[in-house]
Order: sequence, then structure tokens, then C-alpha cells
Amino acid sequence: MAVLPTALDAGRPYPLGANWDGLGINFAVFSAHAEKIELCLFDDGGRREIARLPLPGYDEEVWHGYLPDADPGLVYGYRAHGPYDPGRGHRFNPAKLLLDPYAKSVIGSVRWTDAVFGYRVNSAHQDLSMDRRDSASAMPKAVVVDDHFSWGDDKRPQTPWSETVLYEAHVRGMTKLFDQLPVPQRGTLAGLSHPRIIDHLKRIGVTAIELMPIHTFLQDRMLLEKGLSNYWGYNTLGYFAPEPRYLSSGNPRELRDMVRRYHAAGLEVILDVVYNHTCEGSELGPTLSWRGLDNASYYRLAENPRHTINDTGTGNTLNLSHPRVLQMVMDSLRYWAETYHVDGFRFDLGLTLGRQSWGFDHEASFFHVIRQDPLLSQLKMICEPWDIGPGGYQLGNFPPGFSEWNDRYRDALRRYWRGDGGLRPELAARVGGSGDLFNPHRKKPRASINYITCHDGATLQDLVSYQGKYNTANGEDNRDGASDNHSTNYGAEGPTDDPVIAGYREGVKRAMLAALMGSLGTPMIQMGDEAGRTQKGNNNAYCQDNELTWMDWTLVESERGQALTAFMGRLAEARRRFTTLRHDRYMGPAEIAPGIREQSWWDERGLELSPGDWENSDARLLCLRRAARRTDGRIEITALMMNATGEPVLFNLPGDFPWQMVYDTAAPDAAPGPLKDKSYSVGDRAAVLLAAEIDA
Repeated sequence: MAVLPTALDAGRPYPLGANWDGLGINFAVFSAHAEKIELCLFDDGGRREIARLPLPGYDEEVWHGYLPDADPGLVYGYRAHGPYDPGRGHRFNPAKLLLDPYAKSVIGSVRWTDAVFGYRVNSAHQDLSMDRRDSASAMPKAVVVDDHFSWGDDKRPQTPWSETVLYEAHVRGMTKLFDQLPVPQRGTLAGLSHPRIIDHLKRIGVTAIELMPIHTFLQDRMLLEKGLSNYWGYNTLGYFAPEPRYLSSGNPRELRDMVRRYHAAGLEVILDVVYNHTCEGSELGPTLSWRGLDNASYYRLAENPRHTINDTGTGNTLNLSHPRVLQMVMDSLRYWAETYHVDGFRFDLGLTLGRQSWGFDHEASFFHVIRQDPLLSQLKMICEPWDIGPGGYQLGNFPPGFSEWNDRYRDALRRYWRGDGGLRPELAARVGGSGDLFNPHRKKPRASINYITCHDGATLQDLVSYQGKYNTANGEDNRDGASDNHSTNYGAEGPTDDPVIAGYREGVKRAMLAALMGSLGTPMIQMGDEAGRTQKGNNNAYCQDNELTWMDWTLVESERGQALTAFMGRLAEARRRFTTLRHDRYMGPAEIAPGIREQSWWDERGLELSPGDWENSDARLLCLRRAARRTDGRIEITALMMNATGEPVLFNLPGDFPWQMVYDTAAPDAAPGPLKDKSYSVGDRAAVLLAAEIDA
């Protein structure tokens, strides 16, 4: 822009954000309570403010203006004028530069100084005071983008839920130690596109990668002062812009390139998104965007509106009951779906998105709007069904169309394979698809996201290596993180050179993965579990951006890593092959042929369980037999035999069929083949899958 403008044209109130039309840029930002909003233009590096122009238009609580002859690459921010009256929920302070909530690209990061707070940090009046220092030099800025991209023949894989296998990964952690990448691409979306990484995912049977937050997020002041960082990214600063650190080139098209490559390989891309809160924290947090634009609209406020409601544990809760806040969330979802072609979303603290003033409501507008949206309703939607507010656990209570992380599955499988007693009924319910939780609402098994580990907790390797947690590196005196992992170490705490213990641990991991891949529902694997990634006992590594959390690719090449990865591939192939392992509806006791029920439960004697058998708290043996009629008319039968006793047990086979052994976690190299005997020895802490086909 050769000549700096002195005023803006009126422009239009829609769409929100900064949008280039080829001739200029239209700016539109929501604020119901501001008295004036100024557009601030900066030099290309975002260091020097070169113009400050009032937005001249105001329609339906949207301030807007048009800048002719402006091009993508323009760097900008906002200042909002209005009352600074915390007692009424208003925190306007024009000395604070504000990031556009609709910023699609961000330059720079927050430089922590007291000037980014709207109040005087050390004042005796705390947030009732007002800080008049200019925060622009310490603030990131928005950059106008050109979203045009040639997608060619890109098509979403649209993998059916019944065939979906999720892989939870961290962009930086997945590729930071991948030595086949140029150094600038390590830890970035460009690195994630490497053919070997895609091949690795396909080799272990993954159909969708679920990326931990890639929205622009804040590095917390407290963590930085401790020499730590916000590694996980659950502290959003911008809902429309990729995190700059994940872009090796600085250009958001890296994500588009990555998605296109994954789609070409038949893999879906799902984003973990955080719409329950923002990075601005409580009323004592900084003023970076939403708080300065319209605190009383964007956040849920307490009866005394000076204070934010903290149902999320992070200091604030977004007010999705407000139509403009809900619009921001929906605009963000559609933007990522339309502009980046992502295939679905996992909603962090998804329960919060359905909160009303009276509590959680599964009929909340957020859920209705998604279900009626012609695009979003066709994508995969996953909710984390809890928060810390009243009634903050709602597993199974989300509306149709939303799958849910199932922590009851996690705990049951961990405890069973550890050897805990009294778990037969709970284990059966979880492996059978958790119909007790989801079927009353006429959902399908896909509603249950089954997992044994995720980012929040111990890795699979650590579950079999540590009795306790080792989180001292987090700087909280080991008080943070869950106190009970439902784990055990099998004879040595932590790493061991004892080949017997190490080998036993590998067997338990195979058994746990076999149960996961043999359960109805949607399985999810955590990054690196297929190769033995460890966090050295840290079960809350949210602040560890280092080798503790990064994927160690030498593990994949190690003898044990290759063996476990190959076995994971066998499990995935079996799941693809047998409908009974991934049925798209709940299976029940009805007969599909004389004497053959769709689903039945057996013990090691080769007998169906009686009511008394279910109540046997000492029983740690279980066999799930399932049957389904194939399209060719034949009947497929599988039997998943599980032994958590700690010693080998001879199982009489559940029925007189031409059984074949598909896999045995105690003998991972054993070739599949027919069984000659009517019994089979299942090793200690082991699972065996049998299969048969018969004529109807």
C-alpha cells in the first residue's frame, strides 16, 4: 500500500473477519457493548503501528469498514473503546491491542509483560484498576490471507465409522525427532506429510489421524517462567489460524498440502479443538482479544459479573448461549472443514459446549446447529464428555451424531489386564461396545471411542512399567496428574534389563491392544504406543516439549518396535477381515442359526456363563463369541479368549466349529492356522482370537 489511508469506506457487516475480495479488504468484528473500534495497521513485521482508523459502519452489533486497494499480507489488530467497569462485566481498554477473533494467520507471539493486562497487576485494587500502557509491542498481530488453493481431485475418504481406527498424535511430537526430514520441517505440518510417516500409519491399520490442538495457542506465563511450555496446546488464542510454530514456511497452505496428501493415501484428518474456553483465563488474566472486545458477551459471568465462571478449570468458559459466540464457533468449524478439508473434530471438554445457565443440556443449540448443517453433519464429531462444573460427567448423554471418549472403557481394560478381580460384567459391557451407556439412546457402537491410553495420562509402555507417577519435572512437586494409573510394573519399577520382565511387558501390551482392536466401538491408539514410547512415568506431560514427549523413531526400528508394529498390523487386518469385530450395530442374544447366538459369553470350561458365573469376583477369564451372517450367506464366527490370571489356562473351545487361530498375543509369531484339538492354552496375561466359517 503506497499511500496510507486516512479513513475507511463503510464496507459490510458480513462475513466477520478480514476478507480480501480482490479489490480490497473488508473488516468486520462483533462487539455489542463497544462505543468505538479502531483498526490498527502495522508494518510487514508487525513491529510498528503505521495507521489507526475507526471502523465507520455499525450494524446489528457488528463494526465494519472497507480498505480499498489493500492486499493479502496486511498486518493488523483492533482497539476497542467503551466502559472499563468490571462490576458490570465490561473491560474495554483502548491501550490494549486486540487480536481479531477471526484472524486466519498470526505473526508474532505474546511477549509477557504487565502491559498485556487490562488492569494494573500490582494494584491493591487488582482488576478494578486500569492499566493505560500500550500493549501493541508485546502482542501478536493478525495477517490477512488469500485462501485460494487448488485442491484438484481431492476427496474426503469418508471412512465408515465401523472401519475407523483413530491415531491421536501431536504435530510437533510426531516429527521433531524424525531424522529423514530437513531440520526446518521437523515438528511441523510439512513434516507430518512425509511419505514414511503416512506409510507407518497405514502399516499399523490407522484410518484417521487425530491431531492435538493446532489452532494458534498461548504459551502460559507461569510455565515459561519455570522453563517449561504449553506443549499440548489446550489454550487457544485464535480459532481460525494454524499455530505458527507448526508451519515450517509460515504459510497456512502447509496444512492444506498435508490434508491433501493424507486423503490421497485414504487417511482422514481430525482436529482436536478447544471451544470451551480461551487463553485469557479468569478476570485476572491478560486482555488479548475477546475480553477487550466484549467480555460480557464472550464469557459466562458469575452472579457478580466481575468474575468469570470456571467450569473448565482454566479460569473462563465461553458463552455459547450467546448467538454471536455460537456463530464464531460454527464459523470456525466450517472454515476448517471448507478451507482445509478436514474430516472431523474432537471437542475438548465437549460437555461445556452444551452448558446452559441451569447446567448441561443435550438439546443445546451447539448440538442442534451442527446436526442440521449440510457439511458439518456429515463429518466425524467426537466429544470429551466431562468438565469440572456441576453435573460435569455426562458419558453416554450426548445427542446422536456425536461419539464420545469412553473413560470407563479405559479404566476397565487397564484394571482387567492388571489382574483386578470382579470385572467380568464391566469388561463384557465395554468390549461389547458399551451398549449399557449408548444403546438406551438408540445409538450405535461407533458412539464409544475406545482407548486404553491418550495424551492425558500414561503411555502404554508406562502402564506396564510403573506403579506410580513421576511428574516432578512439571514443577508441581508431583501433585499433578492422576494418582492411580491402574498400572503395574511386573517386577521392576521403570526400565529394566531383565529380559523376562521386559518380554512379559511386551506380551501384556499385545493383549491390551488385541482387546482394544477386538472390541465393538471405535478404537483409538496414542502416538507411539505401537512402538513402546515412554514418558518415564510422567502421566501429565502437558508442559514437556522435549524428548520426554516426542516420538522416538529409533524405537520403531528396534527389534521390539518392529515386532509390536507388525503385530499391530495383524490386529488391524483381523479387524478389517471380520465383521464381528467391528459390527456397526450392537450384537445381542438372538439366534442367527439354530444354536448359534449373535453374541454369547463363555468361560474356560467351554460353557456359557450362568448368572452365578457373572458374580464370581475371582474370575479373570472370559471368552466372547460372536457370529454374523455374511453377504454370501455363510456364517462368520469369532471367539476372543482373554486370560488375566497371571498363569496359562487351558480353554475348552466355545462350540464345535472348524476353528482357526487368527492370532495369539503370547505367541505373536505363530502362523494362523486350523486347530486340531478341542481346547487351546491361553497364556498368562494373553488374548487369543479364533475364527470359523460355516454354512447357514
